[in-house]
Amino acid sequence: MNQILVDADAIPNVLKEILCRAAIREKVIVTFVANQHVQLPRSPFIKSVQVLSGFDVADQKIVDLTKKDDLIITADIPLAKDVLDKGGFALTPRGSFYDLGTIDAKLTMRDFNETLRGSGIQTKGPDPLSQRDRQLFTNSLDLWLRDHHR
Repeated sequence: MNQILVDADAIPNVLKEILCRAAIREKVIVTFVANQHVQLPRSPFIKSVQVLSGFDVADQKIVDLTKKDDLIITADIPLAKDVLDKGGFALTPRGSFYDLGTIDAKLTMRDFNETLRGSGIQTKGPDPLSQRDRQLFTNSLDLWLRDHHR
C-alpha cells in the first residue's frame, strides 16, 4: 500500500490539516518527518518521525522511507529529485507535481538563485500560500489518491 511522506519542517498548517483529514478519510498512512515535534491529531493513519537536527537529515530519512509510487510533499527541489529517481511522486505545497522532464531545470534555477543570494543580491521569496494554491494542492492530492491509493 502506498503512503504519503511530508517534509514537515516548513509545511503550512492549513496543508497539514488537509493531509490529516485525507489520511483519516482515505485510510492512507501519512507520515510527517521533521527535526522538531509536529503537533498532529491522534489516528492510526497519521504518524510523526522526529529526526536529529542537521543539514538534510529529514530529507534523507524521507528518501530512505520512500517506495515506488509513494507521494512526498515538499518544496525542496533536491529532495523531490531524489524521490522521483526512486519512482515516487513529489508534490509542492502549491499543488504542482515535480516531474523528471523539468526537475533538472528547477535545480539549475535554484542553484542560480542561491548563487545570487550568496553574492549579496536580494531575491524574492515565495508569495504567501493563496486560496487557489490550497485548492490546487487538494485537487492534486485527490488525483494521486484516486490513481495510486484506492
